[in-house]
Amino acid sequence: MAIYRDHIFPRVLEYVLGGRHPMEYRRRVLATARGQVLEIGFGTGLNLTCYPDKVERLTLLDVDRLLPRRVQKRIAATSFPVEMAFLDAARLPFADASFDVVVSTWTLCTIPDVASALTEVRRVLRPGGEFLFLEHGRSEDPHVARRQDRWNGVQKFVGCGCNLNRPIDDLVSAAGLKIAELDRFQMPGVPQIGAAHYLGAARHA
Repeated sequence: MAIYRDHIFPRVLEYVLGGRHPMEYRRRVLATARGQVLEIGFGTGLNLTCYPDKVERLTLLDVDRLLPRRVQKRIAATSFPVEMAFLDAARLPFADASFDVVVSTWTLCTIPDVASALTEVRRVLRPGGEFLFLEHGRSEDPHVARRQDRWNGVQKFVGCGCNLNRPIDDLVSAAGLKIAELDRFQMPGVPQIGAAHYLGAARHA
């Protein structure tokens, strides 16, 4: 299982989430990133080429070291300082109001204690700061949502903890973040059970 998690699964993610459509949505959600930025669940660093020049410093946080050589190569190509921390997002080691922006892309589906992680996101955001998110989650179609519930256990096993059926907007709002923008869409080329996506920005009230 360790070989699958550390070597096979990261390459599957690279293939699936590094395609044309996912990369277009990455660039879209990150377009307003600026100042001091924290990215939770950076994975293999696919977001690094999508950040705009207004980013002054980027802190990357994850619990796993996925494809480290590839990540280091991507970091070396950035135009702004980048630092990494391998920690649980549910317990962030940063002072209150440390960041202008917090970013999450295809991460909230996997964090075991996602409610605590989002509460921490709110804590480390500066007043007026933004939480930018791009996530798959629970479908608006009740028939698809029931299938997501039925297959979620299998998905968690195959996807190393990834859940199909989390209502991302409800989770963000429950953490005390005010959603300012939200686009619900179906990711092209993805099976219906995993195609429902949420792209948005929430603000520290």
